[in-house]
Amino acid sequence: MVDQILTDRFGRSFPYLRLSITDVCNFKCTYCLPDGYKGEADGFLGVDEIRRLIAGFAELGTRKVRLTGGEPTLRKDFLDIARVVSQTPGIETVAMTTNGYKLPDRAQSFFDAGVNAINVSIDGLTPERFELITGKNRFEEVMDGLKLCQEIGFSPVKVNAVLLKDLNHSELDAFIDWASTGVNLRFIELMETGENGAYFEKHHLSGDVLVKKLEATGWVEAARDALGGPARVWKHPNHKGSVGLIAPYSKDFCTTCNRLRVSAKGGLHLCLFGDGGHDLRPYLQKDSDKDALKETICELLDLKVAGHGLHEHDTGATPHFASIGG
Repeated sequence: MVDQILTDRFGRSFPYLRLSITDVCNFKCTYCLPDGYKGEADGFLGVDEIRRLIAGFAELGTRKVRLTGGEPTLRKDFLDIARVVSQTPGIETVAMTTNGYKLPDRAQSFFDAGVNAINVSIDGLTPERFELITGKNRFEEVMDGLKLCQEIGFSPVKVNAVLLKDLNHSELDAFIDWASTGVNLRFIELMETGENGAYFEKHHLSGDVLVKKLEATGWVEAARDALGGPARVWKHPNHKGSVGLIAPYSKDFCTTCNRLRVSAKGGLHLCLFGDGGHDLRPYLQKDSDKDALKETICELLDLKVAGHGLHEHDTGATPHFASIGG
């Protein structure tokens, strides 16, 4: 039963929750954790805490949950988490974002546990470039996993790629050609965080470069999906796939915000680049605390601001993208 729809003071509603279930990642992506994960690998929300959290959000109108990290599949209880989320009344879509680690061996189990949409991070289209960016020689494994996800029936299956000047921008045409074969591609502008300032200055590339390429070759911008993420999406009348762009530095980016974030330790983050989060964990210890949880979420939503401060290099409390699900 939906009690109310989460809506902030700017009229934005929030049917979409991004839930990080771990900060740990086993890749060393240059734009995120170039030296690997260094923190503690414990203290994350347990399955029962997650069940209570999702139940509360569902009664506030949440219909889509994305399981993120870190790398969410490193949780040994990942399948249990997926099941409790997918079995929550009111949740229609359970999505996940993964680096593709062991995906060929595990994709079917994810689907069977209730995950019905998946994003796979692929930042380079050759084994050499993939390893240069991720620090891992797993290109073929990830590509095989992606193909299997398409065959199993995840819908949608998307590919995430961070736009990186001098690292993968020379592959833009190849990426677009790949999308035309039926791949749903999502480019993400590199964003500045607390730890990547020098890297950002060196490798940030405006998404306008991609938009000009698409519009020059007959791709047409499509209408937004109400439960979709922040991407603008283009489709081509002669091709099957799609190309999306998440461009947080673009004008009015925050006006269409429809998602909230909860960190792996239970912090509610009203913005990826906001403050350090608001602790919901005290309200996740007993089923009987659901009303207090919902009331707290609604009160905290009043603190959400109109937009981020990235243009002023204000990255908030986000040290890197593994910290609250990127």
